[in-house]
Amino acid sequence: MPDTIPDTMPTIEIASPGGPEALTPGERPVPQPAAHEVLIRIAAAGVNGPDMMQRKGLYPPPKGASDLLGLEVSGKIVAVGSDVQGHEPGDMVCALTNGGGYAGFVAVDARHCLPIPEGVDTVDAAGLCETFFTVWSNCFHKQDRSGGTFLVHGGAGGIGATAIQLGAAMGMRVLATCAADDADFVTGLGAERAIDYRDEDFVAIAREAGGADLILDIIGGDYIARNIKAAKADARMVQLAFNKGSRVEIDLMPVMLKRLTYTGSTLRSRPDAFKAAIAADLREKVWPMFADGRLRATTHATYPLAQAADAHREMESGGHRGKILLRP
Repeated sequence: MPDTIPDTMPTIEIASPGGPEALTPGERPVPQPAAHEVLIRIAAAGVNGPDMMQRKGLYPPPKGASDLLGLEVSGKIVAVGSDVQGHEPGDMVCALTNGGGYAGFVAVDARHCLPIPEGVDTVDAAGLCETFFTVWSNCFHKQDRSGGTFLVHGGAGGIGATAIQLGAAMGMRVLATCAADDADFVTGLGAERAIDYRDEDFVAIAREAGGADLILDIIGGDYIARNIKAAKADARMVQLAFNKGSRVEIDLMPVMLKRLTYTGSTLRSRPDAFKAAIAADLREKVWPMFADGRLRATTHATYPLAQAADAHREMESGGHRGKILLRP
């Protein structure tokens, strides 16, 4: 029998920009899917860095996007738009959203949905899309990255854990910075070397390894100049966040001498067609790696949706390993 879709659903609202206490339970009408969208009954939603920024009022949603937090979900498709092909009510999927995941239901572009990978629990699958779309599109999509050395900063977080696994699966030698307590977790994901960011110099260690061919950084600040020193000639440096700040003074001469590429991006504002292309690439090249054991979901903790504020507090404490999820 078809799922009964209620008129309203639970949500998490932002009372006013601020700390985790700004997140409060609410209720809204269930969204209606547009012609190109599917409606998903949410099993779980991922908590991500951009959610923290939006909660603080520093990352407004793009025009036309939901003002609710939540950039990735898993669950069951319960309705499809008139133009949707390849998805049916009853399909279990994980999906990249443009907002709206902190709720009971969400309408999503059908092209941004992927099947739950073989061997991955439905709830755990909620933590896949935001990080895999981000890391794959920035580091591996249309890039020849088979082999070489990959330096990953913040190796124990969601982005870092995904990057380590993908780098190792792509045959790269992975070095990852993390807290000393996270070393076993990081090496268990496939990093050859866990670097204690408090007591060890990642520049010296990367140079000892011959220099990094690819660097993924979410730290910024003084790490940017140090990344340039750690990079090998012709390396690519990818900036995805600035936990230590985005305003820095650096000497650009080594960028010229080493022929470095320094780039970065945000995902949410990219065109829907770009995200659809990444989804297709992930389905073909990456999702099979879950079935053969090269990749796995990395869920750290799961909270009830009504406790979203506690989930944000834990994420901002910096002690999590992998993804934090919310369940309606």
